[in-house]
Amino acid sequence: MEFTPVPAESAHRQIVLIARAWGMSEADAGITADVLVDADLKGIDSHGISMLIFYDQIFRAGQMRMDAQPRIVRQTASTALIDGAAAMGHPTARMAMELAIRKCQAADIGAVSVFNSQHFGAAGYYAEMAARQGLIAMVSCSTRLATVVPTRGVEPMLGTNPFAFATPAGRHEPVILDMATSVVASNKVKVYALQGKPLPPGWALAPDGTPLTDSALAYRLLFDKQGGGLAPLGGHGTELGGHKGYGLSLFAQLLGSTLGGGSFSPIRNRDQRPGEPDNIGHFFLVLNPAAFRPLDDYTQDVDAVIDALTQSRPADPALPVLVPGDPERATHAQRARAGIPLPATLMERLREIADSAGAAFVL
Repeated sequence: MEFTPVPAESAHRQIVLIARAWGMSEADAGITADVLVDADLKGIDSHGISMLIFYDQIFRAGQMRMDAQPRIVRQTASTALIDGAAAMGHPTARMAMELAIRKCQAADIGAVSVFNSQHFGAAGYYAEMAARQGLIAMVSCSTRLATVVPTRGVEPMLGTNPFAFATPAGRHEPVILDMATSVVASNKVKVYALQGKPLPPGWALAPDGTPLTDSALAYRLLFDKQGGGLAPLGGHGTELGGHKGYGLSLFAQLLGSTLGGGSFSPIRNRDQRPGEPDNIGHFFLVLNPAAFRPLDDYTQDVDAVIDALTQSRPADPALPVLVPGDPERATHAQRARAGIPLPATLMERLREIADSAGAAFVL
């Protein structure tokens, strides 16, 4: 597979040009590009510029309101509910996390729920925003597609429904965990399909529940709603804890969507009309550690935990123990120098999307 290294600045410009051609404001297009390029730089290729393929699809279907603006519909001193107005999810999510941070700074806790939104990229981006302000964060959301098969089932019922957590440290970088509650994110299947790579056994299931490794077939099944699905975190069975991943996915749905009035895909799909938005939900919770103990004491103890973990004896001396966020930071440093590697198949799709939108292709 041929890859082209693309500078982050070029990827950012390309996203802005396409988003502007779709009708987004300059500010919102810039925020969207910030989030997508951050994911690509960190090696989260499933949530980077390749997402334009999906955004183009729902824009053409009339499900995304590119010029809409989210609004607060109710709030208290420490909570808020935001109507995402079916706009692109990245600007809405950043607005929601900024609001949660402000409320937390004033009241030691901030919780913001969003309904009627769209895909918002990598959840860890928003959790990291809080950690950079000396706060602890949890982020969750629902998804458009029901792609995850529950324990004991063969029918996809849940989304990949991520959880992200972040905490500040002292002399160390923040600890940032961003994970799907499925074995793998749906968009990782897209990445493998674009690269022509087979899926690892255990990621995907055929409609009859048997393992599926053909990435192109799995991609069609998942994104065209033809049946089959992904296993929950831990696998399809209970032997390695698949029932725990299923439970986590359920609570990501309840907190990330149901709490604020967002949809549950299997129910929404029963009567959703063409062009009707997906009503995706998000949830942002921010805590002030200084409300419990002096911040320096807390961050020093976080440093001690990180030191103990990373200095523990590895199984392979060439692969030291890391903490969440370390692999992404290493990849970010490498890709900031060498560029973001984009496969030829993705480059061609991006060219088609730019041409269709009437935007210049600058990659």
